[in-house]
Amino acid sequence: MNERTFVIVGAGLAGAKAAAELRERGFDGRVVLIGAEAEPPYERPALSKDYLRGESDREALLVQDESFYRDQEIELLVGQAVSEIDPRARRVLVDSGARELHFDALLLTTGASARRLQLPGGELEGVHYLRTIADSDAIRQRLEHGGHVAVVGSGWIGSEIAASARQRGLEVTMISAEALPNGQIFGEEIGQFYRDLHAGQGVELILGDAAVAFEGERKVQRLHTRSGRVVECDFVVVGAGATPNVELGQRAELDVDDGILVDARLETSAPGVFAAGDVASHLHPFYGRRLRVEHWANALNQGPSAARAMLGDRSPYEDLPYYFSDQYHVGMEYCGLSQPADRVVFRGDFDGGEFIAFWLQNGRVTAGMNVNVWDVNDKIQALIRSRVVVDERLLADPLTPLELLA
Repeated sequence: MNERTFVIVGAGLAGAKAAAELRERGFDGRVVLIGAEAEPPYERPALSKDYLRGESDREALLVQDESFYRDQEIELLVGQAVSEIDPRARRVLVDSGARELHFDALLLTTGASARRLQLPGGELEGVHYLRTIADSDAIRQRLEHGGHVAVVGSGWIGSEIAASARQRGLEVTMISAEALPNGQIFGEEIGQFYRDLHAGQGVELILGDAAVAFEGERKVQRLHTRSGRVVECDFVVVGAGATPNVELGQRAELDVDDGILVDARLETSAPGVFAAGDVASHLHPFYGRRLRVEHWANALNQGPSAARAMLGDRSPYEDLPYYFSDQYHVGMEYCGLSQPADRVVFRGDFDGGEFIAFWLQNGRVTAGMNVNVWDVNDKIQALIRSRVVVDERLLADPLTPLELLA
């Protein structure tokens, strides 16, 4: 039996996948997976979609059945907070020092937390954020009672919550400082597409404005905007982004800047200490700069890559950013990394909601989004990786196979 101990702090998707990868790769030492939530590791995408709408249950969220951890001899400690990590002494303190673990390698998958608005009335009952199962359960209960919800933010979380609420029959008002949903990321055309999608489903859109206060008697009853609008509502859900949980890394004097800084193979500034998932600011080999990606696929793939690095693998993590979203009848996948100044080329039926959008910089594809068009994402990624200058006419032509352009 290997006497080495590998500790993983953060029992979400990245941490659970890392623990499984260690066993898959033959590591027979001690594996300890610690999570602050009193839940076994689960996946988050459904929290704003089918789980929120009551179309799936808790079991469907789990990364693995709980028996998996017993069978694989992974020590799963849930509902236990790590208070300190000491890279030099190779130790982890759990529950304010009540328990001490020594490690040979450490992986931090502490994730991120919902960014909270510091607004008057923010403490009122009925002002919700979404990050955990408990958050989703609370909002789900609100949806079951119907009424009018004010959704603050038009990013993916806000947009998916708005869509789920409309699908459950609630009145929905979406308030966003952006002029278009996700407009700063995807530009005018895609922003207009999603604006029109929500408007067509009956969502009231207050765009280019911002929430400045919540008001009510003990519970929220209305929302005030910067322009003076007043939105009467039964509850509020805020989707204002997320902040990485870097506190443990900071106290351990790891290099931190909008995430825990890691190299190409996910090792931090402390040898033998790694980070992955939402909390990791990764020096990406393909882009030659740091990326911190807060999406499911990054946790799914980066966790196992970090586990292999813990075992001595020198390979860098090179997956392109990827994420997906489902809103009403519209599903999409996005890969790559676009910039606001990139030119956008469309292939397919934009007005009918079945198309591919390509972002180009100097004639090279930097990102792609396939909307209600499937089995093309691998081809789009190959096109991005090729860095070839493409003929825009062929790129827009549905009859030209994408693999020929790469």
